[in-house]
Amino acid sequence: MRRFIRHPVNVPIEVSDGQVCLQDNTHTSDIGLGGLAFHFDKKLQPGTMVHIKIPHIHPTFESDAKVIWCRDRLNGTDLAVEFLTADDAFKARMIEQICYIENYRHIANSDEGRTLSFEEAAMEWISKYAADFPSLMG
Repeated sequence: MRRFIRHPVNVPIEVSDGQVCLQDNTHTSDIGLGGLAFHFDKKLQPGTMVHIKIPHIHPTFESDAKVIWCRDRLNGTDLAVEFLTADDAFKARMIEQICYIENYRHIANSDEGRTLSFEEAAMEWISKYAADFPSLMG
């Protein structure tokens, strides 16, 4: 079973070593089930500790995380991190749901011509898709 679930909206994130920002212009590519993956300019060794910040989610999400894999790409690396606490993993799942709801709202507007508030889109998305959303319990 995958630990990182593809989601439809890239979420901007900041990555630091706890003191110095290592990269602030990256976006998630996968998020869920305890961690997230993203493109990164540098290679970091598995086991390296980083601090993740998602400033565009309110309240801002921040968590320490551990690099679990790093794969070379032509223009950098793909990096995956695992959150250190169950509470942070749960918060990341909430962010993933927000991404799905925002994507649903965007599709309703662009494909159907319906302008939905976030709350309206959330209610529709929950009624249609929440039962199929993977749980942390597996």
